[in-house]
Amino acid sequence: MGTLTANLRWSWHPETQDLFAAVDPELWERCGSDPVRLLGEVPPERLDALAENEEFLVRLDAAAADLDHYLSRPRWYQQQQERGTAVPAGIAYFSMEFGVSEVLPNYSGGLGILAGDHLKAASDLGLPLIGVGLLYRSGYFRQSLSADGWQVEHYPAYDPQGLPIKLLTEADGSTALVQVEIPGGRTLDARVWIAQIGRVPLLLLDSDIASNDEELRGVTDRLYGGDQDHRIKQEILAGIGGVRAVRAYTRIAGLPDPDVFHMNEGHAGFLGAERIRELVTGTGLDFDEALAAVRAGTVFTTHTPVPAGIDRFPIDLVRHYFSGRNGENESALLPGLTVDRILALGRESDPDVFNMAHLGLRLGQRCNGVSKLHGAVSRNMFEELWPGFDATEVPIGSVTNGVHAPTWAAREWLALADRLAGPDLVEESRGWELLQTVDARELWEMRNTLRSMLVEEVRRRLRNSWIERGATEAELGWVDSVFEPGVLTIGFARRVPTYKRLTLMLRDPERLRALLLDPERPLQLVVAGKSHPADDGGKALIQQVVRFADEYDVRHRVVFLPDYDMSMARYLYWGCDVWLNNPLRPLEACGTSGMKSALNGGLNLSIRDGWWDEMYDGENGWAIPTADGVDDVRRDDLEANALYELLERSVLPRFYDRDGDGVPGRWIEMVRHTLENLGPKVLASRMVRDYAVDYYIPAAAAARSVAADDFAGAKAVAEYRERLEAAWPSVRVAQVDTEGLPEVPEIGSRLAVTAHVELGALAPDDVEVQAVIGRVGSDDSLSDIVSIPMTHTGKGSFGEVFEADVRLPLAGPVGYTVRVLPHHDLLASPAEFGMVRLP
Repeated sequence: MGTLTANLRWSWHPETQDLFAAVDPELWERCGSDPVRLLGEVPPERLDALAENEEFLVRLDAAAADLDHYLSRPRWYQQQQERGTAVPAGIAYFSMEFGVSEVLPNYSGGLGILAGDHLKAASDLGLPLIGVGLLYRSGYFRQSLSADGWQVEHYPAYDPQGLPIKLLTEADGSTALVQVEIPGGRTLDARVWIAQIGRVPLLLLDSDIASNDEELRGVTDRLYGGDQDHRIKQEILAGIGGVRAVRAYTRIAGLPDPDVFHMNEGHAGFLGAERIRELVTGTGLDFDEALAAVRAGTVFTTHTPVPAGIDRFPIDLVRHYFSGRNGENESALLPGLTVDRILALGRESDPDVFNMAHLGLRLGQRCNGVSKLHGAVSRNMFEELWPGFDATEVPIGSVTNGVHAPTWAAREWLALADRLAGPDLVEESRGWELLQTVDARELWEMRNTLRSMLVEEVRRRLRNSWIERGATEAELGWVDSVFEPGVLTIGFARRVPTYKRLTLMLRDPERLRALLLDPERPLQLVVAGKSHPADDGGKALIQQVVRFADEYDVRHRVVFLPDYDMSMARYLYWGCDVWLNNPLRPLEACGTSGMKSALNGGLNLSIRDGWWDEMYDGENGWAIPTADGVDDVRRDDLEANALYELLERSVLPRFYDRDGDGVPGRWIEMVRHTLENLGPKVLASRMVRDYAVDYYIPAAAAARSVAADDFAGAKAVAEYRERLEAAWPSVRVAQVDTEGLPEVPEIGSRLAVTAHVELGALAPDDVEVQAVIGRVGSDDSLSDIVSIPMTHTGKGSFGEVFEADVRLPLAGPVGYTVRVLPHHDLLASPAEFGMVRLP
């Protein structure tokens, strides 16, 4: 069984989980569905008996064969290769946290869960991806509540030997080590553990080894713990050490090195500096040539909708870790690079701060947010890095997050999907329309079954929580009547930063109480979430909810469940009828919890933020109106009132309006519509395909282009950029002439534009001259702009001549201008260098 336990594919494969459960059902339950722990605790005589059990051995052989087939058969990625697509040979995916399974507690919240789903979907699709992160000996933290409802943190020490991971070893059996130099002549050593996620290896660096002193052993102690000095050491190990771990792994495994490096947030941004160092010291490229080569193959994803969420370090702290011996400018950590060039990669408007998001944006030629709205927010947020460009032209795109259906959908839904369409069609986002053939009564029965499972889990966890808070079994008889299987159930579970507004539902406690206790149409509310250990404000919000939930008259209708993790989350996504999300728009980057609920027939009740802004269609849930621009206190009042009104006037009536068979027909049609229309859109397989097609494949092509012929492309880009920066002050739009603009412009009207441009030392092919047409405002600014490339037609007395024949894309008050941008075949966008010249 070792092969099955060693590959975490079991965590999303029900048949393998059932096989483990058959070893000892009660022990399986007590072990938290952890096969490594199960096999460590099961009595030897039970294993001996199973070794002679023909039925069990047949199941074991079938599970092993199924895993082997899963790992070897061609998938979507291999199909692209067969069609002649030049796909990456390998992709390295870096994240500070990975939520693969609750038995590998290496995550805190949405970022980590998203990273885990990314790896699983990449495995399902056959991508040659390698995950890279850190192994935290105490994970994030375990949460409990004090008697008065205050969050209490616990940090268990996890033994790697008891986790589903193995050490990376050299051919001779010795432990492979990654080393990073630390100021003071010290070396930070880290070993590398491998968690096998289907086809995808996840490399986790661990500094808790004897060769390190006590301080360095503690670098990988906790996720998001410690001060900034501790945090920067973690991020140096994740980025620089992570690249070195990838090199060690590919060397030992005999695999090609990745040609694409993907940063999931800026935490691992130093990986780009390490890759520059490799090229400078290994191939003789200078810094700018190496930077061009590294940028071509780097993808950066930002998940941060607010500046406060970005890692920003004091510049002197970064200088301390990257400086040379005796304060020299050449870095000791990254030999061959100067400290000044490293610091410049993370510069921002405040000269005393090093910005990890800016580092990622400067190192990644392709960058994205995690929903369409978040892409727009990010373009505005980081506009300063591209001065002179409209925010809409900032080269940050978007790939909307997705969730891994086999991990998050209840077995009942997966069985229904397999029955209707087969697992392959569902995973390929096809066949969902067959839900139209399912009887409403079957869908309603499914929802009732899953809600009943949640009710039992709520009672179990609530009892355990009260015992941890000091209660005795004798006083907890009331817990057995908490929640009812037939009552509308609303879930709210997530991290607890202020902008997610955990307590918006408590804005009017008496109105909420009336909803909970309505004799005809009651609702019940389950809440969960962790606050960062240093965030007392977030803990106070949790305490406010807990104290309300403790009140005698409502405690059977509203609960707060501590220690929110993947094991709890599944029950919530399965059983909740409505998923509530009420952040301050637009501060939710994506918010994938609502996607997981939708996969289980849950209806979303949400502020139109993150993914819900683009996928809400009026029939798959409810949009809470927002009061943008109103001060926060009044805004909370207005949006809370809108939430209550939606519950009273729409959500509750629709749930309790039943036909003669007791089925809420209109509700079930919304469930059917949600599954059919949202199902294909929220899948992690769709997300990973989007990354592959729009980011990985173009990045790999760019990386090959700049590396060919002894990095001729990288050298050309570096030479071009140097020439461009020297000549740019001399570039000037000397004169613009137009012909044909009517007094009352109409769509399609012809406008001839001629521009005379002084280029200094640049040639016409070095630039792209554009006519920019847009709606003109009262301050002469242009909006809704359309850019039309102009053609070089010769040289005149005022410089090079460029012309364009434009058909107006707008009517009404139209304005125009001309601008000059850099042009090079190896740039991904003319805005890439942040350089533009206007008249």
